[in-house]
Amino acid sequence: MSTPESHPREPTASDSQRWRAFAMVLGGGFMTLLDVSIVNVALPSIQSVLGATASEIQWIVAGYSLTFGLMLVPAGRFGDVFGRRRMFLVGLAGFTLVSLACGFAPSAMMLAVLRLIQGAFAGVMNPQISALIQELFQGGDRARAFGMFGMTVSLSTAIGPLLGGVLVTGIGAEHGWRSVFLINVPIGLVLLPLAARFLPPPRERGSSDGRRPLGLDVPGLLLIAAIVVAFMWPFVTGSSHAEGLAGAPWWLLAVAAVLGSALVWWERRLNRASRPAVLPAALVRNTGFVMGATLAAAYFAGFTSIFIVMTMFYQDGLGTSALVAGLAQMPFAITSAIASRWSGRRVMRAGRGIVVQGLLIMTVSVIAIIATAALVPPLIAQWAIPVVFGVAGWGSGLVISPNQTLTLADVPTALAGTAAGLLQTFQRLGGSVGLALLTTIYFARVGSGGDDVEAYAHALALSLAVNVVILGVALGIAFADARRRGVSAR
Repeated sequence: MSTPESHPREPTASDSQRWRAFAMVLGGGFMTLLDVSIVNVALPSIQSVLGATASEIQWIVAGYSLTFGLMLVPAGRFGDVFGRRRMFLVGLAGFTLVSLACGFAPSAMMLAVLRLIQGAFAGVMNPQISALIQELFQGGDRARAFGMFGMTVSLSTAIGPLLGGVLVTGIGAEHGWRSVFLINVPIGLVLLPLAARFLPPPRERGSSDGRRPLGLDVPGLLLIAAIVVAFMWPFVTGSSHAEGLAGAPWWLLAVAAVLGSALVWWERRLNRASRPAVLPAALVRNTGFVMGATLAAAYFAGFTSIFIVMTMFYQDGLGTSALVAGLAQMPFAITSAIASRWSGRRVMRAGRGIVVQGLLIMTVSVIAIIATAALVPPLIAQWAIPVVFGVAGWGSGLVISPNQTLTLADVPTALAGTAAGLLQTFQRLGGSVGLALLTTIYFARVGSGGDDVEAYAHALALSLAVNVVILGVALGIAFADARRRGVSAR
C-alpha cells in the first residue's frame, strides 16, 4: 500500500531531485513575495495615472497581503489532502494569469480587485513551499533549506523596490507601473513546465492521524475571514475619511473580538469531537509553534511596513526617482540575504537566542532611522538612512528563517501543510495590519503637516515609532520563548 502524502517518512528522492524540486518552489515563492514590495515604488505613478485615492492605494497594497493570508490555511490543508504539487501548480498558473490582468487594469478600483485575486493565488502557492521542505528534507538539510527560503523572503521583499524602480524609471511613469505586474508573466511561463516536471507527484490522500481523512473546517475559515476583514477595515479606510482616523468605523474591532470568541468556541468543539479543525489541537497545544507564529505576526507587522513608508518618504518627501528609492533599500537586501544563509546553518545550535539578537539589532536600527529622519538635513539623510538600513537587514536575516525553522521543528509531517499555512497566515495578516496601520498614520500626518520635506520626515518618524513598538512586542515574545526553551532543556 502506498504511503499517504501527509504521513511522516524519510525522503526517498535523490539529493539532486530534491534540490531541483526545491529550486522550483523557491522560484514561485520569490514571485509572490516580490509582489509584496515591488508595487511600492509604483504607487505614486498608479496614483497619478489612474487617479487612485489614498484608500484605493492602501487596498492595492494591503489587499494583496489580506487575501494572501486568508488562503494559506485552506491551501495548506488541500495540499495535505490532494497533493502539494497539484496545489502549487494551480497557484502558480492563477498567479501568472492574474498578473497579466493587473498589467492591463483600466482603473484603480479594478486593480485593487485584481490584487485581491492575485493575493489569493499567492496564498495557494506558498504553504506548499514550507510543507515540501518539511517533506523533502530533515536535520541539517532542512535547516539549510529554510535558511535559503528565509534568504528568498528577505531578497524578494527588499529587491522589489529596486526592480520596480528600474522598471518605472526605464519605461516611464505612464506605463512603467504596468510592467511591475507584467514581469511575473514570463517568469511564471518558465516555471510552470519545470515545476510540473521536477516536483514530486501526488500520492493517495493522507490523513491527519492515519485514521480519518483530512477535511476542511469551512465555518472556521469563514470566521477567520470575517475577523480579519472586521479588524482590517478601520485601518484601511481610516485615511479616506475627511475627518481622518476619527471617522474610521472603529466599532468593527468589537465585532472582530466577538467573532474571535465564537472561533475559539467552535474550534474547541471540533477538537473535542476529533473533527477536522482549522486550528488543530496538535498545533494549538504546541507551545513552540504558537509562540513562533505569534512572533511571526508581530515581526511581519513591523518588517513589511517599513518598505512602503520608506519608499513614499524618498519619492514624495525627498523628491527622488523610483530608482533611487529602490537603491536606498538595497543594503537591506544584501545584508539580510547573507544573514539568512548564515543563521540557517547555525539555528539548530543557537536556538531562539539568535532570533532575540536579530530583533534587538532591528529595533535599534529603526530607532536610528527615526533619529536620522527627524534630526539630519534631508540631503544628508537620504544617504545616511541606507547605511542604517543595511544594519537592520542583518538583524532581519537573523529572525525570519531561524523563526520558521524553530516554529516548525516539532510539527509532525502529517500536519506540515496545515502548520505552514497557519504560520504564513500569521505572517501575512501581521504584515497587512502593519501596512494598513503605518500607511494610515503616514498619510494622516502628511495630510495635516503640509507638503514640505519636514512634514514627510515627521510622518516617517511617527510611523516608524509605531513600528518600534511592534518590534518590541516581537522581542518580548522571543525573550519569553528563549527562556521557556532554556528551562525545558535543563
